[in-house]
Amino acid sequence: MSAADKIKNTAQELKGKAEEAIGKLTDDDQKVAEGKADQAAAKTKNLGEDVKDIFKK
Repeated sequence: MSAADKIKNTAQELKGKAEEAIGKLTDDDQKVAEGKADQAAAKTKNLGEDVKDIFKK
């Protein structure tokens, strides 16, 4: 995984965590769901990149 991809995925995950926290503070279920979706997408991307790295070795 390139460093740039890792940074982008981490940023997306942090954005998702922040969005989820804001949603919880404001009782906005849609924001909570969007935050969780961002986190899941970032984790999925990281997993996919990890699998690619395994097969490259």
